[in-house]
Amino acid sequence: MPADSRTWLRWPLMLIMTAMLCACGFHLRASANLPFKSLFMTFAPNSPLGIELKRNILASGNTQVLPTAEGAEAILEVLGETQEKVILTTNSSGRASEYMLYYRLTFRVTDAEKKELLPATLITLKRDISYNSSQELSKGAEEVLLYRDMRSDMVQQVLRRLAALKTAQPTQPEQSTAAPAAAPATAVPAK
Repeated sequence: MPADSRTWLRWPLMLIMTAMLCACGFHLRASANLPFKSLFMTFAPNSPLGIELKRNILASGNTQVLPTAEGAEAILEVLGETQEKVILTTNSSGRASEYMLYYRLTFRVTDAEKKELLPATLITLKRDISYNSSQELSKGAEEVLLYRDMRSDMVQQVLRRLAALKTAQPTQPEQSTAAPAAAPATAVPAK
């Protein structure tokens, strides 16, 4: 087959692949579009999750992360952040052969007047990891990588929840102050 005809076949193939990717719902991850201009977070200064979340928020370009709560439109209060390693299965000699790694974050979001925008929310991520005592170092490195992956996933989940917040309260239907009109009385003929 000549080189020109192969090139000619590539373009329709690329168009078909692009159409298939669009049809399946694939899209690139967009930056977070948060509904407030400034945010204060109560993560510890050296928290890896807090650092990564701050970096992602600043990358969006429309929200500032303030060092204090003063002047912040919203406050993300961390109520708890834990990592846990639980034995999932054991081998015939009673040693752990598989673990479940948990990463939990509990947080809430309030506005400047301490009105709750998002009640206390718990996000739990888990991954399983096999264990072999002869591969101690590699399994330790795998565990570190899994926690790093969970942290990145946690950042994206928090950003999605923050982006879904609406600072404006839903409007309540106006209630009429006038009493409803009484139905006209009808006389019932006596028999």
